[in-house]
Amino acid sequence: METDDVSVREQLFHNRVRETIICVLLFTCLYMVSYLILTHFKKTAEFVTDDIEDATVNKIALWLCTFTLSVAVCAVLLLPISILSNEVLLTFPQSYYMQWLNGSLIHGLWNLVFLFSNLSLVFLMPFAYFFTESEGFAGSRKGVMARVYEAVVLLLLLALLVLGIVWVASALLHDNIARKSLYDLWEYYLPYLYSGISLFGVLLLLLCTPFGLSRMFSVTGSLMVKPRLLEDVEDILSCTTFEEDSLSRKLNCSSTTSCWVKLNMEGMKKEYQTVRSKRIALEMRRKASPWQRNLGYPLAMLVLLALTVMCVLMVCFNVLELLLDETAMPRGMEDPHLGMASFSMFGSLGAAVQVVLILYLMVSSVVGFYSSPLFTGLLPHAQDTNLTQIIGNCVSLLILSSALPVFSRTIGITRFDLLGDFGRYNWLGNFYIVFLYNMLFAGLTSASLIKTVTWAVQRELIRAFGLHRLPLTVSRSTVPFRLLLASGLSKIQ
Repeated sequence: METDDVSVREQLFHNRVRETIICVLLFTCLYMVSYLILTHFKKTAEFVTDDIEDATVNKIALWLCTFTLSVAVCAVLLLPISILSNEVLLTFPQSYYMQWLNGSLIHGLWNLVFLFSNLSLVFLMPFAYFFTESEGFAGSRKGVMARVYEAVVLLLLLALLVLGIVWVASALLHDNIARKSLYDLWEYYLPYLYSGISLFGVLLLLLCTPFGLSRMFSVTGSLMVKPRLLEDVEDILSCTTFEEDSLSRKLNCSSTTSCWVKLNMEGMKKEYQTVRSKRIALEMRRKASPWQRNLGYPLAMLVLLALTVMCVLMVCFNVLELLLDETAMPRGMEDPHLGMASFSMFGSLGAAVQVVLILYLMVSSVVGFYSSPLFTGLLPHAQDTNLTQIIGNCVSLLILSSALPVFSRTIGITRFDLLGDFGRYNWLGNFYIVFLYNMLFAGLTSASLIKTVTWAVQRELIRAFGLHRLPLTVSRSTVPFRLLLASGLSKIQ
C-alpha cells in the first residue's frame, strides 16, 4: 500500500515537472519571437545614447514589453491549442508519444496566461511607463534606483486610485459584495476588477472586429497584384517614378543651396524613402505572372468573403441556440476532459475551421483597431517607434488577445468552454448581455460587409472603365449604363 502511494506521488511529481518544462519552452520561444518583433519596430536612437542611465532604463522597459507581448501571443493561441489538442487525442487515444498532452497541461496553461495577463496589465506595463518617464525625487541621488523608487510610488498611488474607483462602482451596483470586499480582497474584489477588464476587452473587440472584417478586403488587396482590369500598374509606376525624381531633385537642391532653411529635411527624407519603397514594390508587382495576377487576387477575395460569411452565420446560429438551449451560454469548467468528444459537430474538419476562424477574427480585430481614427496614432513603424508607443501597443494587444477566448465562446465560434479563471467573470451568466452582444456583432458585421462589398465593386468598376477621370461637376451616379458598357467594351478592345 505504501509502495503504491510512493508511485502515485512520483507520477504526480514527474507530470508536474514535465508540464513546467513544456510551459517554459513554449514561453521562451514566444519571448524570443516577441523580442525580434519589438526590435524590428523600436527606435534605435533611444537605446544607443551617450546617457548610460537612459539606455539601461529603456532596455528594462523593452524587456517588460517583450514579456507582455509574449503573453498576448500565448493568449491568442490558447483556444487553438486546446481545440487541436482535443482532436489529436481523439485521433491517437492510445499513443505513447501523446501522453504529455493532457487536460492538466491545458488547464495549467490557461491559468498561467490569466495570471500573467493581469500581472502585465495591472503592474508591469504601468511600471514600465512610469519607469521611463521618471527622473527620481527632488533632492535624491540620481541613478536607476532613484527612478525605480519613484516609479514604484507612482504605481502604488495608481493602484489605490483604481481600487477606490472599482470599490465605488461595486458599491453602487452590488452593495453586499462591496462590503465583503473590505474584508476579503482576494475573494470578492479582484475578481470584480478582472470582470471589468475582460468586459472592456470584449466590448473593444465588438467595435474593432466588424470594422476590421470590412477592412481586410482593402488591406489584402493592397498587398496583392490585382488583375489588369482593376489596376493599371504601369500608370501607377510612372507616377511614382516621377514623384521619386521630383523628391530627389528637391533633396539635392536643399543640400547644395541655402533653401534648406525652408525645407523640412527629415520629413522629406522619410517621404522619399516611402516613395522609393512603393516604386520597388510596384516593379515587383509588374513582374508578376499571369496566374498570380488573374487567379491569386480573386481567390483571396473569395476566401475572405467565405470566412466572413461563415462567422456571421455561426453567430446567427448561436443566437438561435441561446433562445432554445441553455447550454449555449458561455460558462467555465474545471476539467476540460480532452479526448472524449469533438467540440464540433463536423469532427476534425469543423475543429480546424474553428481554429482558422478564431485566428481570422484576431487578425481582423487588430486591423480594425489600427484602422480606427482613435488608435491610428499607435500604429508602429519599422525602426521609428518610440518606447511610449511600444508600451501602448503592447497594452492594447494584450487587452484584445486576453479577451479573445471569452469573445470566441460568447459569439459561438467554438463550444470549448472557458477554463480556470476565464470562466468566472460575473457578466458571463447574464443572458441579456450575451444575447445583445451576439445581435450587435451580427448586425455590425453584416452592415460593414454589405457596405464594403457594394462600395468596393462600384469603385473598382469606375476605375476600370476610366470614369474616375470625369469632372467633379459630373455625378457618377447619373452615368447611364450604356456609357459604362461602351467604355468597358472599348477598354477590352
